[in-house]
Amino acid sequence: MVLGTSSGAGKSLMTAALCRVLKRRGEIPLPFKGQNMSLNAWVDPGGGEMAYSQALQAWAAGLEPQVAMNPVLLKPQGDSTSEVIHLGQAVGVTRAEDYYRDWFRPGWRAIRQGLADLEGAHPRGRLVLEGAGSPVEVNLQTRDLTNLRLAQFLRARCLLVADIERGGVFAQIVGTLALLRPVERPLIRGLLINRFRGRSSLFDEGRLWLERTTGVPVLGVMPWLEELFPPEDSLDLLERRARKPEAELEIVVLRLPSISNFSDLDPLEAEPSVRLRWLRPGEDLGHPDAVLLPGSKQTLRDLAALHRSGVGPQLQHYLADGGHVFGLCGGLQMLGSHLRDPGGFEGGERAGGGEQGLALLPLTTCFGASKTLRQHRSPALWPPGSDVELEGFELHRGTTEPLGPPELVNAPAGGELHRLAAEEGLGWWSPWGVQGGLVAGTYLHGVFESGPWRRRWLNRLRQRRGLTPLSEQQPHHSRQREVLLDRLADAFERHVDLGPLLDPS
Repeated sequence: MVLGTSSGAGKSLMTAALCRVLKRRGEIPLPFKGQNMSLNAWVDPGGGEMAYSQALQAWAAGLEPQVAMNPVLLKPQGDSTSEVIHLGQAVGVTRAEDYYRDWFRPGWRAIRQGLADLEGAHPRGRLVLEGAGSPVEVNLQTRDLTNLRLAQFLRARCLLVADIERGGVFAQIVGTLALLRPVERPLIRGLLINRFRGRSSLFDEGRLWLERTTGVPVLGVMPWLEELFPPEDSLDLLERRARKPEAELEIVVLRLPSISNFSDLDPLEAEPSVRLRWLRPGEDLGHPDAVLLPGSKQTLRDLAALHRSGVGPQLQHYLADGGHVFGLCGGLQMLGSHLRDPGGFEGGERAGGGEQGLALLPLTTCFGASKTLRQHRSPALWPPGSDVELEGFELHRGTTEPLGPPELVNAPAGGELHRLAAEEGLGWWSPWGVQGGLVAGTYLHGVFESGPWRRRWLNRLRQRRGLTPLSEQQPHHSRQREVLLDRLADAFERHVDLGPLLDPS
């Protein structure tokens, strides 16, 4: 089990590295996080919802992601409430103060069932568990579902990860170990110092002090890795810095208050010619090559925040000057003319209410109780002449329809509304004004992972700037992800001694 001294210590990536290393050694690593709180989700082949970090760990292990790897998922939705998802399906909504009273026992049952399903599917596998946050939140320890309760239940050998980049690493480790109960302390087999800058030998004195003081061996010092890996949660977006000063295209991403599925943007982050600029509502839009509206857990609340900040008029002026706006899932819904929420499912400021959209596409959305959860692919109808497929997964509430015949509708700027994909309902696009502006959006998360389609879209932006087109013979982003996972595992094998973790004695 990989535990951390805090949230963001690097547990998710260290677990992924461990899975890839074990796979290389001929084992069947089974990633498992009993309970995760995240707005970055994935949909498995069975139509179940799980955290993206466990999907990443599954790919590191060479397995297809399945909801059994993350049986309890909590999705915050504001006002101290979260949606509760057990084994891939939404089962309710809880307030923070009621969670352990109402959901502790059902959550533990879901965790036990997830373990049984995972081990049943892979009876020769080795569980590789990830903890959540800190394992020693003293006000929660007796009710903690996913850290030491699970470690004790499975007699797991634990690795404690501390992030030296944030400072206070000695206090992190000594304090965590001091707050363990006597029965829990023997579970900790080793310490891992993460994100160390410089030669690891510079930490030799610190390593010796920790081992003498705690009696626990320091199994490794992981270096700071320059490669950009997917963020573990939305808080990590705050630490993203502008990169690639020589990039030829700038794409603005609106950092919505309830942003979700921001891993959709990883393939663009990985493009050498693209720089993403994350923008808070109200900040100056500038003159980017494109503006992206990402997914949202609370679409109507985020839409209200955009209205208050004046983003709508900014985008209209931007489009009139020939700009390009693209919406993903909730972002697509916000581009429409009106969004109705009669059941109060999507975070409207008044129960059962609705909101006027940004009115950039002639679409209307009505939210309901059920979710659409499925992997999907369909031939792309845009960009024009495209001979590739759109692919990804749907994860949304609500049904979106054009305000008129599906093939041709008058857009607010006098353009025409067209389908983005051969199958209806997956997305739309429309020209805007006389300067070559364009608005588009899709329900498919992961749409930018398709190399040929992503490059076709980027080449439209490059054409407007008079830049040389990029090759569209580009592999799926999963190939690049595999390269990054291998580099992560290479560093893990070089810098971490796995012996005490793998030795059952």
